[in-house]
Amino acid sequence: MTVKNTGSAAISGWTVSWTQPSGDTITSLWNAVQGSANGQTTAKNAAYNGQLGAGASTTFGYTASTGGSAPTLTLTCQTG
Repeated sequence: MTVKNTGSAAISGWTVSWTQPSGDTITSLWNAVQGSANGQTTAKNAAYNGQLGAGASTTFGYTASTGGSAPTLTLTCQTG
C-alpha cells in the first residue's frame, strides 16, 4: 500500500486503519507497526518512514491468512 502526503506541508507521522474480516489473521507486516484501535487494525509509520515532505510517499504491506476469498478493504488515513 502507498501512503502519500498530498498536502503542501510536511507531515511527521501517519496511520492507516481498516476492519480486518473476522477469522482473518495478519501473518506478516512490513514498513509499518501493527496495532489496533476501536475494533480496527492499524498500520502506523515505522521510526524511519513517518516524515513525509509535500508530495512524498512511502509504502507498507502485509500478508494475511483467510478462510475465504480476499476481502475488499476500506482504508482510513490520518496524519500525526
